[in-house]
Amino acid sequence: MNIAVVGTGYVGLVSGACFAETGVNVTCVDVDAQKIERLQKGEIPIYEPGLDQIVLKNVKAGRLKFTTDLASVLNDQEIVFSAVGTPPDEDGSADLKYVLQVARTIGEHMNKYLVVVTKSTVPVGTAKKVHDTIAAELAKRGVDIPFDVASNPEFLKEGNAIKDFMSPDRVVVGVDSEKAKKTLSRLYKPFMMNNFRVIFMDIPSAEMTKYAANSMLATRISFMNDIANLCELVGADVNMVRAGIGSDTRIGRKFLYAGCGYGGSCFPKDVKALIKTADQNGYSMEVLKAVENVNERQKSILFDKLVKAYGNESLKGKTIAMWGLSFKPETDDMREAPALVIIERLLAAGCSIRAYDPIAMDECKRRIGDKITYCRDMYDAVLDADALLLLTEWKEFRLPTWGVIKKAMRKPLVIDGRNIFDIEELQENDFEYHCIGK
Repeated sequence: MNIAVVGTGYVGLVSGACFAETGVNVTCVDVDAQKIERLQKGEIPIYEPGLDQIVLKNVKAGRLKFTTDLASVLNDQEIVFSAVGTPPDEDGSADLKYVLQVARTIGEHMNKYLVVVTKSTVPVGTAKKVHDTIAAELAKRGVDIPFDVASNPEFLKEGNAIKDFMSPDRVVVGVDSEKAKKTLSRLYKPFMMNNFRVIFMDIPSAEMTKYAANSMLATRISFMNDIANLCELVGADVNMVRAGIGSDTRIGRKFLYAGCGYGGSCFPKDVKALIKTADQNGYSMEVLKAVENVNERQKSILFDKLVKAYGNESLKGKTIAMWGLSFKPETDDMREAPALVIIERLLAAGCSIRAYDPIAMDECKRRIGDKITYCRDMYDAVLDADALLLLTEWKEFRLPTWGVIKKAMRKPLVIDGRNIFDIEELQENDFEYHCIGK
């Protein structure tokens, strides 16, 4: 089976490589010639554990190829996936210009039946826009070539994307014809053989499912952060509360961890887009608006705790150590990361920052340059620091040698934004310790 995947960002490259791993012949397409050239040389432009091995293996096997020219390979394919970016517009809505450009290119050059599948996260109604765009280009050419449009949203977690793709909780496919369903069933047959759930539904429901799923997870995070902040005021322990409510099978344990806010490429963008979709349809998503507001407030909570720890004394001239820059472990992604908010506030307060992240320092430098000091390891970061802020729960941060850290710091103050440290161990080493929800 031959398929094309347009877009070699996070979703497109992972999807293309994993489809190739199941035996499909995949051509990945991107307008970024430099990125394609790097991929052809075996250089992976994003960080995702295990992705480089799968890409190299399938390139070597001849199942995975890269090009900048969709038109030249289009008519060798049965399915074309559109996995291009849908960045938030200024009003919070998803920008569909890249999605519709792919549709125009397909309409301009297709010569046989195709199933065009939207893999990007797009608002409800996008499939119809894609269909109408392709149809308009075919009409300009004066040809009548049958095609179908489908929706197949991704549910990949950064840092665990390969496993999520190869062993999914579910695969959601929106179709409106039996022919499209039959074609996509062939593609996903390896997954069905392993008894993974492939759920076929109508296209608008598939488009909505992606936004609803991410918005529900974001809601759980903001809910627990709200509970955590109240726990601090009333003397409760959010970790105990989480254990108590998470044991209820109706609630479950996942995504109930309090912290310094969510970030990344999905949750912030998708919550905004769903709010905007509702607004455009005359409805107000009050719960999601609260979710977004809570999260924006939570991103500043470590700064607020730092100010409080210093008794509202000026932070000007203080040196602050930061452990973690990416929005979560096992990725270098800093989109909407709480670290960016904290850095901005610390710099505005006149602090100098010494930061360490196992993966994301190059990405941070790309975003903000040399406004902060990038350190060689976690212990280098705390040298002469007046406080240590933990923002990302990388495994290597979990069991530090506190005696060494105390000797390196000017003031033994730790503010834990992910609740990963043992309060008793820190107290034994005479640290002042603050976390979320205790």
